[in-house]
Parts: sequence; structure tokens; C-alpha cells
Amino acid sequence: MSLPPPPSDATLTEAGLPPRGAGRVLLIACGALAREILALIEANGWSHLDLACLPAILHNRPERIPDAVEAAVHRHREAYDRIFVVYADCGTGGLLQARCAALGVEMVPGPHCYAFFEGVETFAARDEITAFYLTDFLVRQFEAFVIEPLGLDRHPHLRDMYFGHYTTLVYQAQTEDAGLDAKARACADRLGLRYERRFTGYGDLATAMARAAQT
Repeated sequence: MSLPPPPSDATLTEAGLPPRGAGRVLLIACGALAREILALIEANGWSHLDLACLPAILHNRPERIPDAVEAAVHRHREAYDRIFVVYADCGTGGLLQARCAALGVEMVPGPHCYAFFEGVETFAARDEITAFYLTDFLVRQFEAFVIEPLGLDRHPHLRDMYFGHYTTLVYQAQTEDAGLDAKARACADRLGLRYERRFTGYGDLATAMARAAQT
């Protein structure tokens, strides 16, 4: 394992050491994106990026996301040169963007992860008001994030009340995984929806992280 280059004279303090966190960037992210973020960090050799995830279940209470992100920024700010928030708006109605602007930190553009996985412009152009979306994470966590919060494990007769206006379950696949494909198809059957799989890869998430990785 190669050692990092020594710090330049310009970055040294009077104590002879680089400032705390010099050159390091913290990603404050939704836990639903942890696998994808770690895969991108490894694939690109972004060893100066650290990851701190907030609970993915916050997506069920989006009004709590801005406060959670702000608390994390204050908790970690002194240890890092920069902080990048790996959330889109995620149902906060613009409140997260306003909070990040006030904190002086950048975040991923777009309304939600479904849009940035597919590409924000492509997603908007589709205008699919009758599509229900799943990502790799949501396929793996379908029971915990869809079935149980809606009470369908206890009251399956409510399915049509919740999903009667949808026609298609769209699985936005970040990886090529036959097992996840089969599970996503089963999710569509369970909800009584037509199934469509789209391989998106990491979409605009990769672009946003490349921007965050710039030093």
C-alpha cells in the first residue's frame, strides 16, 4: 500500500502539521445511497472522501431531513475542509436546499434519487405520473420501506387504495443483479402493477460525487 505524499509547506501550520481535515471532504448522505456511494468511492480512488449516513427511514418523514442534515453538518464541520450533502430535495419542498444554502454546503440537484439515478432531465421529460419507482435499495428493503409503513402486512386489502392510480412499477437498477430483478418483479406482482426494469447505473449521482471529490 503506497503512502500519501507529504504535505506541502504551504499547508503546514506552526506546529508543523497540516490543519485538521486538510484535503478531506465529508459526504453527508441518505443511508439508502450508502452502497452506491461506497462503490463510486472505490471505483474512482477517492480516498479523501469520507461518508456519514443518516437513517434511510427519514424518507418517510421528509420534514425531519433538514434538521438532521444541519445537525450532522455542525457535528462534523470542524474536522473537514468541505462538506457535500448527498440528498436531493427528497420531499422537503425546498427546505433542504434553503438550509444547505444557509449552512454554505452544496447538495445534489434534483427532486429525488429516482430523478438523479435516471438523469434529472430525462426523468422530467418522461412525466410518468402513474409509475411507482424502486431502486436497488428499495427492492432489498421493500418490506421495511413500503409494505410495513403502509400497513399492508396487516391490512393487505388497502393495496388498491394506495396503488390504484399507479399502472407500472419501474425498477431503476443500479447494478446488473438477476436476484434483485426477480425480487423487483415479485414486488410489482404484489402491488398488482405492470413491471418495467430500467438499468440506470449511478446516473447523475456519479457526476455529483465527481464534483464533490474535486479539491
